[in-house]
Amino acid sequence: MNGGDILPTLQNGREGDTKISDKLHFLPTTYDELKSQNINQLDVIFVTGDAYVDHPSFGVALLGRLLESKGYKVGIIAQPTSIEEVRRLGKPRLFFGVTSGNVDSMVANYTASRKKRRSDDYTPGGLNNKRPDRAVIQYVNLVRQAFKDVIVVIGGIEASLRRFAHYDWWSDKVRKSILLDSKANILVYGMGEMATVDIAKRLENGQPLDGIRGTVVWKSNLNGLENGSNRILHLPSYEEVCADVNAYGRMFKDVSLMTDPFKEITIIQKQDTRYVVQYPPAFPLSQNELDELYLLPYTRRVHPFYEAQGSVKAIETVRFSITAVRGCFGNCAFCALSNHQTTHIVSRSEESILEEVRMLTKMPEFRGTITDVGGPTANMYGSECNVRQSMGQCAKYCLFPQVCSNLEKQDHSTNFIELLRKVREIPKVKHVFVESGIRHDLILASSNRDYIISELVDFTSGQLKLAPEHAHPNVLELMRKPSAELFVEFKRKFEEAARQKGEKKYVIGYFIVGHPGESEKENAYLKEFVAKNLGYIPQQVQIFTPTPSTLSTTMYYTGKDPFTGEEVFVEKRERVRNMFKENVINTVDGNKKR
Repeated sequence: MNGGDILPTLQNGREGDTKISDKLHFLPTTYDELKSQNINQLDVIFVTGDAYVDHPSFGVALLGRLLESKGYKVGIIAQPTSIEEVRRLGKPRLFFGVTSGNVDSMVANYTASRKKRRSDDYTPGGLNNKRPDRAVIQYVNLVRQAFKDVIVVIGGIEASLRRFAHYDWWSDKVRKSILLDSKANILVYGMGEMATVDIAKRLENGQPLDGIRGTVVWKSNLNGLENGSNRILHLPSYEEVCADVNAYGRMFKDVSLMTDPFKEITIIQKQDTRYVVQYPPAFPLSQNELDELYLLPYTRRVHPFYEAQGSVKAIETVRFSITAVRGCFGNCAFCALSNHQTTHIVSRSEESILEEVRMLTKMPEFRGTITDVGGPTANMYGSECNVRQSMGQCAKYCLFPQVCSNLEKQDHSTNFIELLRKVREIPKVKHVFVESGIRHDLILASSNRDYIISELVDFTSGQLKLAPEHAHPNVLELMRKPSAELFVEFKRKFEEAARQKGEKKYVIGYFIVGHPGESEKENAYLKEFVAKNLGYIPQQVQIFTPTPSTLSTTMYYTGKDPFTGEEVFVEKRERVRNMFKENVINTVDGNKKR
Protein backbone atom coordinates (compact mmCIF):
# COMPACT_ATOMS: atom_id res chain seq x y z
CA MET A 1 0.00 0.00 0.00
CA ASN A 2 1.35 3.40 -0.92
CA GLY A 3 0.14 6.42 1.00
CA GLY A 4 2.53 8.81 -0.74
CA ASP A 5 -0.18 9.98 -3.17
CA ILE A 6 -2.41 11.03 -0.32
CA LEU A 7 -0.09 12.97 1.94
CA PRO A 8 3.04 15.13 1.57
CA THR A 9 6.41 13.59 2.09
CA LEU A 10 8.38 13.71 5.32
CA GLN A 11 11.95 12.66 4.59
CA ASN A 12 14.85 12.45 6.97
CA GLY A 13 12.73 13.96 9.72
CA ARG A 14 12.10 17.21 7.80
CA GLU A 15 9.29 19.01 6.09
CA GLY A 16 10.01 22.57 5.00
CA ASP A 17 11.91 24.35 7.72
CA THR A 18 10.62 22.15 10.54
CA LYS A 19 13.43 20.13 12.01
CA ILE A 20 12.77 17.00 13.99
CA SER A 21 15.77 15.84 15.96
CA ASP A 22 16.65 12.21 16.43
CA LYS A 23 15.43 12.33 20.01
CA LEU A 24 12.32 14.43 19.38
CA HIS A 25 10.58 12.80 16.45
CA PHE A 26 6.86 12.67 15.80
CA LEU A 27 4.94 9.44 15.88
CA PRO A 28 4.30 8.58 12.22
CA THR A 29 1.11 9.74 10.55
CA THR A 30 2.15 9.37 6.91
CA TYR A 31 3.30 6.48 4.76
CA ASP A 32 6.58 8.25 3.99
CA GLU A 33 7.35 8.56 7.69
CA LEU A 34 7.03 4.80 8.00
CA LYS A 35 9.56 4.40 5.21
CA SER A 36 11.96 6.95 6.68
CA GLN A 37 11.80 5.18 10.06
CA ASN A 38 12.14 1.69 8.46
CA ILE A 39 8.79 0.53 9.87
CA ASN A 40 7.15 -2.28 7.90
CA GLN A 41 4.10 -2.57 10.15
CA LEU A 42 2.84 -0.60 13.13
CA ASP A 43 1.70 -2.38 16.26
CA VAL A 44 -0.93 0.17 17.24
CA ILE A 45 -2.66 2.96 15.32
CA PHE A 46 -4.68 5.65 17.08
CA VAL A 47 -7.55 7.40 15.31
CA THR A 48 -8.54 10.72 16.87
CA GLY A 49 -10.94 13.61 16.30
CA ASP A 50 -8.21 16.17 17.09
CA ALA A 51 -5.33 17.24 14.91
CA TYR A 52 -2.17 15.41 15.94
CA VAL A 53 -0.52 17.59 18.56
CA ASP A 54 2.46 15.91 20.18
CA HIS A 55 1.87 17.19 23.70
CA PRO A 56 0.98 15.31 26.91
CA SER A 57 -2.28 17.28 27.19
CA PHE A 58 -3.52 15.31 24.18
CA GLY A 59 -4.59 11.76 25.00
CA VAL A 60 -3.37 9.95 21.89
CA ALA A 61 0.05 11.63 22.10
CA LEU A 62 0.38 10.60 25.73
CA LEU A 63 -0.73 7.01 25.13
CA GLY A 64 1.30 6.79 21.96
CA ARG A 65 4.49 7.90 23.70
CA LEU A 66 3.82 5.50 26.56
CA LEU A 67 3.42 2.54 24.21
CA GLU A 68 6.50 3.65 22.29
CA SER A 69 8.49 3.64 25.54
CA LYS A 70 7.40 0.01 26.03
CA GLY A 71 8.83 -0.97 22.63
CA TYR A 72 5.69 -0.77 20.47
CA LYS A 73 5.54 0.92 17.08
CA VAL A 74 2.72 3.47 17.16
CA GLY A 75 1.12 5.67 14.50
CA ILE A 76 -1.61 8.31 14.56
CA ILE A 77 -4.34 9.13 12.05
CA ALA A 78 -6.04 12.39 12.94
CA GLN A 79 -9.49 13.48 11.78
CA PRO A 80 -9.96 10.96 8.95
CA THR A 81 -12.88 11.51 6.59
CA SER A 82 -12.51 8.47 4.33
CA ILE A 83 -11.60 4.79 4.28
CA GLU A 84 -8.47 5.68 2.29
CA GLU A 85 -7.19 7.87 5.11
CA VAL A 86 -7.73 5.08 7.63
CA ARG A 87 -5.78 2.71 5.38
CA ARG A 88 -2.79 5.00 4.83
CA LEU A 89 -0.64 3.46 7.57
CA GLY A 90 -1.71 -0.10 6.82
CA LYS A 91 -3.21 -2.60 9.23
CA PRO A 92 -1.78 -2.54 12.76
CA ARG A 93 -0.39 -5.77 14.10
CA LEU A 94 -2.27 -5.46 17.41
CA PHE A 95 -5.16 -2.96 17.40
CA PHE A 96 -6.72 0.32 16.37
CA GLY A 97 -7.39 2.75 19.24
CA VAL A 98 -10.30 5.12 18.54
CA THR A 99 -11.22 8.33 20.36
CA SER A 100 -13.21 11.49 19.64
CA GLY A 101 -10.21 13.46 20.90
CA ASN A 102 -9.84 15.70 23.94
CA VAL A 103 -13.48 16.77 23.77
CA ASP A 104 -16.81 15.04 23.34
CA SER A 105 -17.77 15.38 19.67
CA MET A 106 -21.35 16.47 20.42
CA VAL A 107 -20.14 19.14 22.83
CA ALA A 108 -17.50 20.21 20.32
CA ASN A 109 -20.04 20.47 17.49
CA TYR A 110 -23.10 22.01 19.16
CA THR A 111 -23.88 24.88 21.52
CA ALA A 112 -26.19 24.67 24.53
CA SER A 113 -28.94 25.83 22.14
CA ARG A 114 -28.20 22.89 19.81
CA LYS A 115 -26.78 25.20 17.15
CA LYS A 116 -23.79 24.08 15.10
CA ARG A 117 -20.53 25.61 16.30
CA ARG A 118 -18.49 27.41 13.68
CA SER A 119 -15.07 26.93 15.24
CA ASP A 120 -13.02 24.08 16.68
CA ASP A 121 -9.77 24.87 18.49
CA TYR A 122 -8.51 21.33 17.85
CA THR A 123 -8.82 21.50 14.05
CA PRO A 124 -6.26 23.13 11.72
CA GLY A 125 -7.48 26.56 10.71
CA GLY A 126 -10.02 26.56 13.53
CA LEU A 127 -12.94 25.53 11.32
CA ASN A 128 -15.46 23.06 12.67
CA ASN A 129 -15.43 20.87 9.58
CA LYS A 130 -13.46 17.75 10.48
CA ARG A 131 -14.88 16.15 13.65
CA PRO A 132 -18.08 14.18 12.88
CA ASP A 133 -21.03 13.88 15.25
CA ARG A 134 -20.68 10.80 17.49
CA ALA A 135 -17.10 10.59 16.30
CA VAL A 136 -16.23 7.34 18.09
CA ILE A 137 -19.00 5.43 16.31
CA GLN A 138 -18.19 7.02 12.96
CA TYR A 139 -14.46 6.29 13.24
CA VAL A 140 -15.02 2.67 14.27
CA ASN A 141 -17.27 2.26 11.23
CA LEU A 142 -14.49 3.61 8.99
CA VAL A 143 -11.96 1.25 10.57
CA ARG A 144 -14.29 -1.74 10.14
CA GLN A 145 -14.80 -0.86 6.49
CA ALA A 146 -11.06 -0.59 5.96
CA PHE A 147 -10.05 -3.73 7.92
CA LYS A 148 -12.90 -6.10 8.77
CA ASP A 149 -11.09 -8.39 11.20
CA VAL A 150 -8.97 -5.89 13.17
CA ILE A 151 -9.24 -5.44 16.95
CA VAL A 152 -10.75 -2.04 17.82
CA VAL A 153 -10.32 -0.41 21.24
CA ILE A 154 -12.35 2.70 22.06
CA GLY A 155 -11.59 5.20 24.81
CA GLY A 156 -11.37 8.86 25.77
CA ILE A 157 -14.03 11.12 27.26
CA GLU A 158 -16.74 10.35 24.69
CA ALA A 159 -16.50 6.59 25.11
CA SER A 160 -15.83 6.67 28.84
CA LEU A 161 -19.01 8.57 29.71
CA ARG A 162 -21.19 6.40 27.47
CA ARG A 163 -20.08 3.00 28.72
CA PHE A 164 -23.51 2.13 30.20
CA ALA A 165 -27.00 3.11 29.14
CA HIS A 166 -27.11 6.91 29.17
CA TYR A 167 -29.42 9.83 28.52
CA ASP A 168 -28.47 11.61 25.30
CA TRP A 169 -29.64 15.22 25.34
CA TRP A 170 -29.07 15.78 21.61
CA SER A 171 -31.55 13.04 20.64
CA ASP A 172 -33.56 13.29 23.88
CA LYS A 173 -33.53 9.57 24.53
CA VAL A 174 -31.68 6.89 26.45
CA ARG A 175 -29.05 5.20 24.29
CA LYS A 176 -27.29 1.89 24.71
CA SER A 177 -23.65 1.54 25.67
CA ILE A 178 -21.38 3.03 23.03
CA LEU A 179 -19.51 -0.28 23.09
CA LEU A 180 -22.55 -1.97 21.55
CA ASP A 181 -23.47 0.91 19.24
CA SER A 182 -19.94 1.14 17.84
CA LYS A 183 -19.33 -2.62 17.67
CA ALA A 184 -15.84 -2.17 19.10
CA ASN A 185 -14.10 -5.09 20.83
CA ILE A 186 -13.36 -3.39 24.15
CA LEU A 187 -13.77 0.01 25.83
CA VAL A 188 -11.13 1.67 28.02
CA TYR A 189 -12.62 4.07 30.55
CA GLY A 190 -10.99 6.71 32.68
CA MET A 191 -7.28 7.44 32.44
CA GLY A 192 -6.33 4.58 30.19
CA GLU A 193 -2.55 4.19 30.45
CA MET A 194 -2.35 0.90 32.27
CA ALA A 195 -5.33 -0.67 30.51
CA THR A 196 -3.97 0.27 27.08
CA VAL A 197 -0.56 -1.23 27.84
CA ASP A 198 -2.22 -4.37 29.25
CA ILE A 199 -4.33 -4.76 26.09
CA ALA A 200 -1.20 -4.51 23.93
CA LYS A 201 0.64 -7.10 26.06
CA ARG A 202 -2.26 -9.54 25.95
CA LEU A 203 -2.70 -9.28 22.21
CA GLU A 204 1.06 -9.70 21.82
CA ASN A 205 0.87 -12.94 23.81
CA GLY A 206 -2.37 -14.22 22.28
CA GLN A 207 -4.32 -13.82 25.54
CA PRO A 208 -8.03 -12.92 25.82
CA LEU A 209 -9.09 -9.33 26.59
CA ASP A 210 -11.05 -10.20 29.68
CA GLY A 211 -10.79 -9.04 33.27
CA ILE A 212 -8.58 -6.02 32.54
CA ARG A 213 -8.97 -3.23 35.06
CA GLY A 214 -10.36 -0.02 33.60
CA THR A 215 -12.15 -1.74 30.72
CA VAL A 216 -15.65 -2.63 29.62
CA VAL A 217 -16.50 -5.66 27.48
CA TRP A 218 -19.71 -7.22 26.26
CA LYS A 219 -20.74 -10.83 26.72
CA SER A 220 -23.53 -13.00 25.38
CA ASN A 221 -23.74 -14.83 28.72
CA LEU A 222 -22.26 -14.61 32.22
CA ASN A 223 -20.88 -18.13 32.41
CA GLY A 224 -17.89 -18.21 34.70
CA LEU A 225 -18.16 -14.57 35.69
CA GLU A 226 -20.55 -15.03 38.59
CA ASN A 227 -19.10 -18.32 39.74
CA GLY A 228 -15.75 -16.93 40.83
CA SER A 229 -14.67 -14.67 43.68
CA ASN A 230 -15.76 -11.50 41.83
CA ARG A 231 -17.95 -9.01 43.67
CA ILE A 232 -20.81 -8.38 41.26
CA LEU A 233 -23.30 -5.51 41.05
CA HIS A 234 -26.22 -5.83 38.64
CA LEU A 235 -27.65 -2.55 37.37
CA PRO A 236 -31.23 -2.11 36.18
CA SER A 237 -31.32 -3.27 32.56
CA TYR A 238 -31.34 -0.98 29.54
CA GLU A 239 -35.02 -1.72 29.03
CA GLU A 240 -35.77 -0.85 32.67
CA VAL A 241 -33.94 2.49 32.65
CA CYS A 242 -35.68 3.44 29.38
CA ALA A 243 -39.10 2.74 30.89
CA ASP A 244 -38.62 4.08 34.43
CA VAL A 245 -36.79 7.26 35.48
CA ASN A 246 -36.46 5.88 39.02
CA ALA A 247 -34.57 2.89 37.65
CA TYR A 248 -32.36 5.29 35.71
CA GLY A 249 -31.61 7.18 38.92
CA ARG A 250 -30.73 3.94 40.74
CA MET A 251 -28.39 3.03 37.90
CA PHE A 252 -26.54 6.33 38.13
CA LYS A 253 -26.28 6.17 41.92
CA ASP A 254 -24.92 2.62 41.88
CA VAL A 255 -22.35 3.37 39.18
CA SER A 256 -21.12 6.54 40.86
CA LEU A 257 -20.79 4.94 44.31
CA MET A 258 -19.31 1.62 43.24
CA THR A 259 -16.90 2.60 40.46
CA ASP A 260 -13.81 2.87 42.60
CA PRO A 261 -10.52 0.97 42.25
CA PHE A 262 -10.42 0.08 45.93
CA LYS A 263 -13.93 -1.42 46.02
CA GLU A 264 -13.11 -4.21 43.56
CA ILE A 265 -16.63 -4.42 42.12
CA THR A 266 -17.56 -5.67 38.64
CA ILE A 267 -20.69 -3.92 37.36
CA ILE A 268 -23.03 -5.59 34.87
CA GLN A 269 -25.93 -4.21 32.84
CA LYS A 270 -28.09 -6.30 30.54
CA GLN A 271 -28.86 -4.61 27.23
CA ASP A 272 -31.25 -6.65 24.99
CA THR A 273 -29.67 -10.13 24.81
CA ARG A 274 -26.15 -9.03 25.79
CA TYR A 275 -24.39 -7.99 28.95
CA VAL A 276 -22.18 -4.94 29.32
CA VAL A 277 -19.50 -5.77 31.88
CA GLN A 278 -17.38 -3.11 33.59
CA TYR A 279 -14.34 -4.38 35.45
CA PRO A 280 -13.04 -2.35 38.43
CA PRO A 281 -11.17 0.85 37.53
CA ALA A 282 -7.43 0.85 37.13
CA PHE A 283 -5.54 1.94 40.22
CA PRO A 284 -4.24 5.51 40.05
CA LEU A 285 -0.72 5.81 38.73
CA SER A 286 2.03 6.11 41.29
CA GLN A 287 3.95 9.35 41.54
CA ASN A 288 6.92 7.75 39.77
CA GLU A 289 4.70 6.52 36.95
CA LEU A 290 3.14 9.95 36.53
CA ASP A 291 6.57 11.57 36.56
CA GLU A 292 7.84 9.26 33.85
CA LEU A 293 4.73 9.75 31.74
CA TYR A 294 5.12 13.52 31.51
CA LEU A 295 8.84 13.39 30.82
CA LEU A 296 8.53 11.25 27.71
CA PRO A 297 10.03 12.86 24.57
CA TYR A 298 7.10 14.95 23.30
CA THR A 299 7.94 17.52 20.64
CA ARG A 300 5.19 19.80 22.02
CA ARG A 301 4.31 20.83 18.49
CA VAL A 302 1.63 20.26 15.90
CA HIS A 303 2.67 17.60 13.42
CA PRO A 304 3.91 19.34 10.23
CA PHE A 305 1.26 17.72 8.05
CA TYR A 306 -1.56 19.19 10.11
CA GLU A 307 0.25 22.45 10.80
CA ALA A 308 0.47 23.00 7.04
CA GLN A 309 -3.33 22.99 6.94
CA GLY A 310 -3.62 25.86 9.41
CA SER A 311 -2.81 26.75 13.00
CA VAL A 312 -4.24 24.64 15.82
CA LYS A 313 -5.33 27.03 18.54
CA ALA A 314 -5.47 24.39 21.29
CA ILE A 315 -1.68 24.05 21.42
CA GLU A 316 -1.18 27.72 22.23
CA THR A 317 -2.82 27.50 25.66
CA VAL A 318 -0.90 24.39 26.75
CA ARG A 319 2.46 24.45 24.96
CA PHE A 320 4.21 25.97 27.99
CA SER A 321 1.91 24.60 30.66
CA ILE A 322 2.71 21.94 33.25
CA THR A 323 0.41 19.19 34.53
CA ALA A 324 1.28 18.94 38.20
CA VAL A 325 -1.65 16.96 39.52
CA ARG A 326 -4.23 14.47 38.25
CA GLY A 327 -7.69 13.73 39.64
CA CYS A 328 -10.24 15.87 41.47
CA PHE A 329 -12.30 15.29 44.60
CA GLY A 330 -14.57 18.26 43.96
CA ASN A 331 -17.52 16.07 42.86
CA CYS A 332 -19.30 18.95 41.14
CA ALA A 333 -22.63 17.58 39.93
CA PHE A 334 -22.31 18.88 36.36
CA CYS A 335 -18.72 17.69 35.89
CA ALA A 336 -17.83 14.26 34.56
CA LEU A 337 -14.27 14.38 35.86
CA SER A 338 -14.82 12.26 38.96
CA ASN A 339 -16.50 9.65 36.76
CA HIS A 340 -13.56 9.79 34.33
CA GLN A 341 -10.37 10.62 36.26
CA THR A 342 -11.77 9.48 39.66
CA THR A 343 -11.56 11.40 42.93
CA HIS A 344 -8.09 10.05 43.67
CA ILE A 345 -5.31 12.62 43.57
CA VAL A 346 -1.85 11.86 42.22
CA SER A 347 0.74 14.63 42.34
CA ARG A 348 4.00 14.69 40.45
CA SER A 349 7.23 15.15 42.34
CA GLU A 350 8.77 18.62 42.49
CA GLU A 351 11.88 17.46 40.69
CA SER A 352 9.88 16.00 37.81
CA ILE A 353 7.97 19.25 37.39
CA LEU A 354 11.13 21.34 37.57
CA GLU A 355 12.83 19.10 35.03
CA GLU A 356 9.93 19.57 32.61
CA VAL A 357 10.19 23.34 33.07
CA ARG A 358 13.90 23.18 32.26
CA MET A 359 13.04 21.28 29.08
CA LEU A 360 10.51 23.96 28.10
CA THR A 361 13.05 26.75 28.58
CA LYS A 362 15.25 25.12 25.92
CA MET A 363 12.57 25.38 23.24
CA PRO A 364 13.29 28.19 20.76
CA GLU A 365 9.70 29.46 21.07
CA PHE A 366 9.96 29.93 24.84
CA ARG A 367 9.70 33.60 25.85
CA GLY A 368 9.94 33.28 29.61
CA THR A 369 6.36 32.47 30.64
CA ILE A 370 5.05 29.22 32.10
CA THR A 371 1.36 29.70 31.36
CA ASP A 372 0.03 27.21 33.90
CA VAL A 373 1.11 24.84 36.64
CA GLY A 374 -1.90 22.84 37.67
CA GLY A 375 -4.43 20.24 36.62
CA PRO A 376 -8.18 19.75 36.99
CA THR A 377 -7.88 21.69 40.27
CA ALA A 378 -4.44 23.22 40.67
CA ASN A 379 -4.42 23.67 44.43
CA MET A 380 -5.24 20.02 45.09
CA TYR A 381 -1.55 19.43 44.40
CA GLY A 382 -0.04 17.44 47.25
CA SER A 383 -3.35 16.66 48.96
CA GLU A 384 -3.91 13.23 50.42
CA CYS A 385 -6.71 11.34 52.11
CA ASN A 386 -5.82 8.22 54.03
CA VAL A 387 -9.38 6.93 53.85
CA ARG A 388 -9.66 7.31 50.10
CA GLN A 389 -6.21 5.88 49.43
CA SER A 390 -6.98 2.67 51.30
CA MET A 391 -10.74 2.16 51.11
CA GLY A 392 -11.90 4.30 48.22
CA GLN A 393 -14.26 7.25 48.17
CA CYS A 394 -16.27 7.38 51.41
CA ALA A 395 -19.98 8.17 51.69
CA LYS A 396 -19.54 11.93 52.19
CA TYR A 397 -18.27 14.56 49.79
CA CYS A 398 -14.80 16.00 50.30
CA LEU A 399 -15.76 19.66 49.74
CA PHE A 400 -19.54 19.77 50.14
CA PRO A 401 -21.29 21.21 52.07
CA GLN A 402 -17.93 22.22 53.55
CA VAL A 403 -14.32 21.08 53.40
CA CYS A 404 -13.80 17.70 55.06
CA SER A 405 -11.94 17.88 58.38
CA ASN A 406 -9.41 15.39 57.02
CA LEU A 407 -8.44 17.93 54.34
CA GLU A 408 -8.60 20.91 56.68
CA LYS A 409 -5.69 19.47 58.65
CA GLN A 410 -3.45 19.61 55.57
CA ASP A 411 -1.51 22.60 54.37
CA HIS A 412 -1.09 21.44 50.81
CA SER A 413 -1.95 24.87 49.33
CA THR A 414 1.19 26.25 50.97
CA ASN A 415 3.19 23.45 49.35
CA PHE A 416 1.68 24.40 46.01
CA ILE A 417 2.80 28.02 46.46
CA GLU A 418 6.32 26.83 47.29
CA LEU A 419 6.33 24.76 44.11
CA LEU A 420 5.39 27.82 42.05
CA ARG A 421 8.23 29.76 43.68
CA LYS A 422 10.73 27.07 42.73
CA VAL A 423 9.49 27.06 39.14
CA ARG A 424 9.95 30.82 38.95
CA GLU A 425 13.56 30.52 40.14
CA ILE A 426 14.60 28.41 37.14
CA PRO A 427 16.86 30.34 34.72
CA LYS A 428 15.02 31.90 31.73
CA VAL A 429 11.66 31.74 33.56
CA LYS A 430 10.30 35.26 34.02
CA HIS A 431 6.64 34.59 34.84
CA VAL A 432 4.68 31.67 36.28
CA PHE A 433 0.88 31.67 36.21
CA VAL A 434 -1.94 29.48 37.42
CA GLU A 435 -4.58 29.36 34.70
CA SER A 436 -6.27 26.06 35.59
CA GLY A 437 -9.08 25.97 38.10
CA ILE A 438 -8.61 26.41 41.83
CA ARG A 439 -10.97 25.70 44.70
CA HIS A 440 -11.26 28.90 46.71
CA ASP A 441 -13.15 27.10 49.48
CA LEU A 442 -10.17 24.81 49.95
CA ILE A 443 -7.86 27.81 50.36
CA LEU A 444 -10.23 29.56 52.77
CA ALA A 445 -10.30 26.41 54.93
CA SER A 446 -6.51 26.56 55.34
CA SER A 447 -5.00 27.97 58.53
CA ASN A 448 -2.53 29.81 56.28
CA ARG A 449 -5.12 31.29 53.92
CA ASP A 450 -4.04 34.94 54.02
CA TYR A 451 -0.47 33.99 53.06
CA ILE A 452 -1.69 31.71 50.26
CA ILE A 453 -4.02 34.34 48.82
CA SER A 454 -1.33 37.03 48.96
CA GLU A 455 1.17 34.80 47.21
CA LEU A 456 -1.41 33.73 44.62
CA VAL A 457 -1.57 37.34 43.48
CA ASP A 458 2.00 37.01 42.21
CA PHE A 459 1.05 33.98 40.10
CA THR A 460 -2.03 35.51 38.48
CA SER A 461 -1.67 37.08 35.05
CA GLY A 462 -4.37 39.68 35.62
CA GLN A 463 -7.57 37.83 36.28
CA LEU A 464 -7.99 34.87 38.59
CA LYS A 465 -10.71 32.60 37.27
CA LEU A 466 -13.04 31.05 39.87
CA ALA A 467 -16.22 29.09 39.38
CA PRO A 468 -18.92 29.84 41.95
CA GLU A 469 -21.32 28.63 39.19
CA HIS A 470 -24.43 30.11 40.86
CA ALA A 471 -25.56 32.08 43.91
CA HIS A 472 -28.89 30.64 45.03
CA PRO A 473 -28.43 28.15 47.90
CA ASN A 474 -30.86 25.58 46.46
CA VAL A 475 -29.15 25.51 43.07
CA LEU A 476 -25.70 25.37 44.66
CA GLU A 477 -26.80 22.43 46.78
CA LEU A 478 -27.89 20.54 43.68
CA MET A 479 -24.60 21.47 42.00
CA ARG A 480 -22.69 20.24 45.08
CA LYS A 481 -20.95 23.65 45.23
CA PRO A 482 -20.09 25.81 48.28
CA SER A 483 -21.98 28.94 49.27
CA ALA A 484 -21.68 32.07 47.17
CA GLU A 485 -20.60 33.96 50.29
CA LEU A 486 -17.29 32.09 50.19
CA PHE A 487 -16.72 33.36 46.65
CA VAL A 488 -17.42 36.93 47.79
CA GLU A 489 -15.07 36.53 50.76
CA PHE A 490 -12.25 35.14 48.60
CA LYS A 491 -12.75 37.83 45.95
CA ARG A 492 -12.53 40.56 48.59
CA LYS A 493 -9.40 39.10 50.18
CA PHE A 494 -7.63 38.52 46.83
CA GLU A 495 -8.34 41.97 45.42
CA GLU A 496 -7.35 43.63 48.69
CA ALA A 497 -4.06 41.69 48.66
CA ALA A 498 -3.51 42.83 45.06
CA ARG A 499 -4.13 46.48 46.00
CA GLN A 500 -1.63 46.22 48.85
CA LYS A 501 0.96 45.05 46.32
CA GLY A 502 0.08 47.85 43.92
CA GLU A 503 -1.32 45.34 41.41
CA LYS A 504 -4.49 45.68 39.33
CA LYS A 505 -5.60 42.08 39.49
CA TYR A 506 -9.12 40.80 39.88
CA VAL A 507 -11.25 37.73 40.45
CA ILE A 508 -13.73 36.83 37.72
CA GLY A 509 -16.55 34.36 38.20
CA TYR A 510 -17.87 31.62 35.94
CA PHE A 511 -21.59 30.94 36.13
CA ILE A 512 -24.02 28.32 34.84
CA VAL A 513 -27.68 29.03 34.11
CA GLY A 514 -30.41 26.57 33.21
CA HIS A 515 -29.11 24.00 35.69
CA PRO A 516 -31.66 21.73 37.39
CA GLY A 517 -33.22 23.63 40.26
CA GLU A 518 -33.14 27.02 38.55
CA SER A 519 -36.45 28.69 37.80
CA GLU A 520 -37.09 32.35 37.12
CA LYS A 521 -36.91 32.98 40.88
CA GLU A 522 -33.41 31.50 41.24
CA ASN A 523 -32.26 33.24 38.07
CA ALA A 524 -33.44 36.58 39.47
CA TYR A 525 -31.49 35.82 42.65
CA LEU A 526 -28.33 35.21 40.60
CA LYS A 527 -28.91 38.43 38.64
CA GLU A 528 -29.16 40.40 41.90
CA PHE A 529 -26.06 38.68 43.31
CA VAL A 530 -24.01 39.61 40.25
CA ALA A 531 -25.21 43.21 40.33
CA LYS A 532 -24.39 43.55 44.03
CA ASN A 533 -21.08 41.72 44.24
CA LEU A 534 -19.34 41.85 40.87
CA GLY A 535 -19.85 45.33 39.46
CA TYR A 536 -19.12 44.19 35.92
CA ILE A 537 -20.85 42.38 33.08
CA PRO A 538 -19.93 38.69 33.40
CA GLN A 539 -18.96 37.23 30.06
CA GLN A 540 -18.36 33.77 31.49
CA VAL A 541 -21.99 32.65 31.66
CA GLN A 542 -22.81 29.24 30.19
CA ILE A 543 -26.15 27.55 29.64
CA PHE A 544 -26.11 24.10 31.23
CA THR A 545 -25.56 21.36 28.66
CA PRO A 546 -26.60 17.88 29.83
CA THR A 547 -23.64 15.64 29.05
CA PRO A 548 -23.75 11.87 29.61
CA SER A 549 -23.13 10.28 32.99
CA THR A 550 -23.17 13.33 35.25
CA LEU A 551 -25.35 13.84 38.31
CA SER A 552 -26.78 17.04 36.84
CA THR A 553 -27.78 15.27 33.63
CA THR A 554 -29.46 12.53 35.65
CA MET A 555 -31.48 15.21 37.48
CA TYR A 556 -32.27 16.93 34.17
CA TYR A 557 -33.63 13.71 32.67
CA THR A 558 -35.39 12.21 35.70
CA GLY A 559 -36.50 15.36 37.52
CA LYS A 560 -35.15 13.88 40.75
CA ASP A 561 -31.99 13.88 42.84
CA PRO A 562 -31.01 10.18 42.72
CA PHE A 563 -29.31 10.36 46.13
CA THR A 564 -32.21 11.95 48.05
CA GLY A 565 -35.17 10.96 45.89
CA GLU A 566 -36.43 14.55 46.07
CA GLU A 567 -38.08 16.09 43.02
CA VAL A 568 -36.10 18.78 41.20
CA PHE A 569 -37.50 21.54 39.00
CA VAL A 570 -36.00 21.39 35.50
CA GLU A 571 -36.39 24.14 32.91
CA LYS A 572 -36.15 22.50 29.48
CA ARG A 573 -37.53 25.27 27.24
CA GLU A 574 -34.64 26.63 25.15
CA ARG A 575 -36.23 30.08 24.95
CA VAL A 576 -36.30 30.39 28.73
CA ARG A 577 -32.80 28.95 29.19
CA ASN A 578 -31.46 31.53 26.72
CA MET A 579 -33.35 34.23 28.61
CA PHE A 580 -31.67 33.15 31.86
CA LYS A 581 -28.29 33.83 30.29
CA GLU A 582 -29.31 37.21 28.89
CA ASN A 583 -30.69 38.23 32.28
CA VAL A 584 -27.34 37.66 33.98
CA ILE A 585 -25.21 39.13 31.21
CA ASN A 586 -27.31 42.28 31.11
CA THR A 587 -27.14 42.77 34.87
CA VAL A 588 -24.79 45.76 34.93
CA ASP A 589 -25.14 48.91 32.86
CA GLY A 590 -22.22 50.15 30.83
CA ASN A 591 -19.37 48.47 28.99
CA LYS A 592 -17.23 47.21 31.86
CA LYS A 593 -16.62 43.56 31.09
CA ARG A 594 -14.46 40.84 32.58
